[in-house]
Amino acid sequence: MASLLLICTVTSFLACAVFVRWGQESARQYGTAMPQRFHVGEVPRLGGAAMFIACTAGWGWMAQAPSLGLELNIPFSAEQAAIWGIVALAGAASGVVEDVTHRLPPRMRFVSTALAALLATVLFGLMVPRIGIASLEGLWQQMPWLQVGVAILVMAGLPHAFNLIDGYNGLAGTVALICCAALVHVSLQLGDRQLAATLIVLAGATFGFLLLNYPHGLIFAGDGGAYLWGLVLGICGIQIVQRHAEVSPWFPILLLIYPIWETLFSIYRKVVRGQSPSLADALHFHQLIYRRIVRQVFHDDASRRVLMRNNRTSPYLWGFALMTVVPAVLFWRSTPALMAFTVLFIVSYLWAYHSIVRFRMQRWLRRIRSLYPR
Repeated sequence: MASLLLICTVTSFLACAVFVRWGQESARQYGTAMPQRFHVGEVPRLGGAAMFIACTAGWGWMAQAPSLGLELNIPFSAEQAAIWGIVALAGAASGVVEDVTHRLPPRMRFVSTALAALLATVLFGLMVPRIGIASLEGLWQQMPWLQVGVAILVMAGLPHAFNLIDGYNGLAGTVALICCAALVHVSLQLGDRQLAATLIVLAGATFGFLLLNYPHGLIFAGDGGAYLWGLVLGICGIQIVQRHAEVSPWFPILLLIYPIWETLFSIYRKVVRGQSPSLADALHFHQLIYRRIVRQVFHDDASRRVLMRNNRTSPYLWGFALMTVVPAVLFWRSTPALMAFTVLFIVSYLWAYHSIVRFRMQRWLRRIRSLYPR
């Protein structure tokens, strides 16, 4: 599988390099007054297109390797490669269109990801087979329509959840990479090499993108990249529960709770204020970290100053994401432990958000901040 990872990494890196060179025109259309903009200069948002190219190349290579005399020991057919390519295209297409034109309404993008989720459900036969709560399990088994409906909702929502946390160099990409590694680890423990290889393709594509995204900020994932991460991780998260009865359904929930909860809290926060949930603002957790926790950088070059401060924001959130990924990997069989850590994360998030809003910086944040020189 190392060769598969290398192929996808190199393909993604080269595609990103091409878009960095030739994608400047689309970058000029991105408004300077956007509230989620934290960079100076024109940076192409075509990393998602590059990662899609790398993923389709990786899935296609897995399917064709046996005919080329290469033994990968991965049961992956040409039909499966085609299905993954079609579903990934359906999920990422609207995001890439938005990254190029910057004119696609949010409602159209949500409809597009919902249709991609429906397509994935049909082609992969997806559903959430159980919820892990004994008192409700019998009722859940009597409602197959709800099992399918929840699967569609998860796959339709996760792309937008990753788009919501995609605000700084390396943030969403590293979170996606960590989640891929966790799912690959558990998949290999279960002997599911097909699922592990599928995720290694996404991990390689993501790593190739990150080589140019962090810390140099030469290309962004854009909506297309976020939609690709969310959809593929959503599908694989459901598949690992559906295929293996020993995996708790709360494993993928805890693994992805950071983007999920950021989205739910953002919707709540905007509804309470009388705003549309689709309205962009600068009050997400990572944006508060940038504004109130990360030290100011003193440099003569304004673009360099913004870039350095941008790069210092992501490590705070990587650590926050690891608070969920580590226990998810350790307790992927135990529903009570996974539920407890999920609640602990939500409480920790609310406590940290409230503290930062009220500007009561906690001691552990002050210690991390002190590591960065001005």
